[in-house]
Amino acid sequence: MTFDSKQFLSSVSTSPGVYRMLDEQSNTLYVGKAKRLKARLSSYFRGQLNTKTQAMVARIADIQVTVTRTETEALLLEQTLIKQLRPPYNILLRDDKSYPFVFVTDRHAYPALEYKRARQRSDDGRYLGPYPSSGAVRESLALMQKIFHIRSCEDSVFAHRSRPCLQYQIQRCSAPCVDYISAEEYQRDLEHAVMCLEGKSEHVTQALVEAMEAASKALNFEEAARLRDQVQQLRQLQQRQFVDTQGGDADIFALAQRPGALGVSVLSVRDGRLLGARHHTPKNDLDLPLETLLTEVVSQYYFGQPHNVPSEVITSHPLDDSELIAEALTQQAGKRIRVTSQVRGHRAQWQQLAITNAEQQLASQLANQTQLTQRFAALQKALGLDETPQRLECFDISHSHGEATVASCVVFDHQGPRKSDYRHFRIEGVAAGDDYAAMQQALTRRLKRVKSGEAVAPDVLIVDGGKGQLNMAREVFNELDITNIILLGVAKGTTRKAGLETLFLETADNPLNLDPASPALHLIQHIRDESHRFAIAGHRAQRDKARRTSTLQEIPGIGPKRRRELLRFFGGLQGVQKASRDELARVPGINASLAESIYRALNG
Repeated sequence: MTFDSKQFLSSVSTSPGVYRMLDEQSNTLYVGKAKRLKARLSSYFRGQLNTKTQAMVARIADIQVTVTRTETEALLLEQTLIKQLRPPYNILLRDDKSYPFVFVTDRHAYPALEYKRARQRSDDGRYLGPYPSSGAVRESLALMQKIFHIRSCEDSVFAHRSRPCLQYQIQRCSAPCVDYISAEEYQRDLEHAVMCLEGKSEHVTQALVEAMEAASKALNFEEAARLRDQVQQLRQLQQRQFVDTQGGDADIFALAQRPGALGVSVLSVRDGRLLGARHHTPKNDLDLPLETLLTEVVSQYYFGQPHNVPSEVITSHPLDDSELIAEALTQQAGKRIRVTSQVRGHRAQWQQLAITNAEQQLASQLANQTQLTQRFAALQKALGLDETPQRLECFDISHSHGEATVASCVVFDHQGPRKSDYRHFRIEGVAAGDDYAAMQQALTRRLKRVKSGEAVAPDVLIVDGGKGQLNMAREVFNELDITNIILLGVAKGTTRKAGLETLFLETADNPLNLDPASPALHLIQHIRDESHRFAIAGHRAQRDKARRTSTLQEIPGIGPKRRRELLRFFGGLQGVQKASRDELARVPGINASLAESIYRALNG
């Protein structure tokens, strides 16, 4: 079976993560990591590839991805999987070469930070590490040279220089070879670099902040600016790697649900390190509640086959019999096992990461070509059509109390979401909160282009809303004399639960009754949910456009003292704007809620 790369890439995440390429026998061909999964995986299916890569891509039958919170976690997980699976297309290193070191000699007045494959007894100095890969060492060395200007040349080159080299010109070295920096100042920078590599960058940052303020008071603005740049670069380095820095053993079960599909992801964390993820797609033929379904999954996972039970089992939903399962696991493992869904701190972050993986896996499942074909065929039957519809369009409206009203138009075909045809419509000239008028304006603008032949006409046009929105759409159809497009309205039921929507075909007095398990209904729900998501995204982008240029003074709750702490912590406004929510919350006087407000104000 030929792998449909276009279909796969349409739903893959843009987050950091690890991917496994599999052949028809489900054997792993290659394991890789990516800062942005979608961009990295797309590169395999376009552009010029070498012969070996082309041969590997030709054998791909499936690609499995595991989303991680950071690229560092992806790197560590990649190494674990390569050691475990030994894929034929990966570079396989022996254990003693997989974890290299950084070395600092004691025999030189101006030591360099050196790359070392392994410890050597004859060396006099300090070894830092080990690191998960040679790439990790080289990236760390490059960063330290960029921030602290530590030399990278060999001792033989250093001893024979009479003028600065190119590294000095591009501000990657302080030129100790020609005495442009004193031995004391160089040792201070070297010690700062070593402290950063040892995980003590916060102490270094505080020292640099104090030095920056002292230089500023002394009117030495050039030195203050140099220190400010170092502070900002260090803040980028200090992103919390929670999976790699927090201890604990846990399995985390997360369940994601969409109409007609279920997905469960199990993340394994040992000694605080993410080892990998497994994905399951259980069938819920009995329509069990999510809590009951997840209870069955956890029970079968541990009791149906041998598994090393960790000290903690974390679930995304409360289990029906969590105490009973905990007691049984405790007896099986011979140690106390905790089963819970109520977690805080880094365990809550593990839980959220598992949920993200479950949702990502489910999105890929829903994009499956076979399932889409079945759903379109079911929709043809439900609507009584002679031919299968080829193109569906769905419209939705989003605003905040009438502010920044935006309409969305999303398009599905037999390949799934056709995102290149998605459109946002900025609604103008209508009363705040008037969803009917907003829908009329969006449909009129869209269908006029269809009528004139400038745009492709959908086979079915879906309106998200009640009878009012459907009646407004019918008026637009009548006004433009459009008769070759089927009009379908989707209204939430009284309980507003998935599967209990009210459908209207053509007019508000013609309800369409579909079974909650109908693939046709699942397709309608899928496109409706996507139009809702896209509308909200467009609304937020428009609403927050002005906020992206907001200054700290305009943010509620940020007075002079907190503003000073923020600027001091990050070395300037640019550093604050680049900071994540977690980083902002680390500033003295800034709690998680205020950090969220600052992040939204500066980044939307």
